[in-house]
Amino acid sequence: MAIGWGAIAPSPLPADMGHDHGHETATPAADSPHGHDHDRPAATEMPHGGDHRGHDGHSHGMMAIPEGEPVPEVTVEIFPDPVSGWNLQIQTANWAFAPESVNATSTTTEGHAHLYVNGEKVTRIYSEWYHIPDLPPGEHVLTVGLNANGHEALMHNGEPIEASVKVMVPGAISEER
Repeated sequence: MAIGWGAIAPSPLPADMGHDHGHETATPAADSPHGHDHDRPAATEMPHGGDHRGHDGHSHGMMAIPEGEPVPEVTVEIFPDPVSGWNLQIQTANWAFAPESVNATSTTTEGHAHLYVNGEKVTRIYSEWYHIPDLPPGEHVLTVGLNANGHEALMHNGEPIEASVKVMVPGAISEER
């Protein structure tokens, strides 16, 4: 029996919203030391106490989809890369990636995504495909959440708009002596 890179299965598991923003690398906006504007009237702040807080203690907040507007959808699939690592495919409906609009006025129809591995934020994603160079052995839950241009997590009925997939990375095979 041959063992491949890993088994994958979709999962409805939610991401842990108490993640780290320490890996963000965007250029800060001229009028904000954090790289984005916190004065967005359509967004509400997430509760303080660790939920969706940034590396410097600020909160990105949430943006609810208004009643009557199309609700964005997201699905994710993961594929072993033939050379190394994994390729994550993100498909959306009623929403589009807009890297040119990061830090601009937030809307519910465009923005960027955040990738979480086992509940910890890893990076921002600005397009349909993302390469993950490697994952340590074991089971991992990869979650992609949709965010508005101003970094607010998009919400519907009080839940983040996100999708998850599980991946099992086999352990190292010991060499025979």
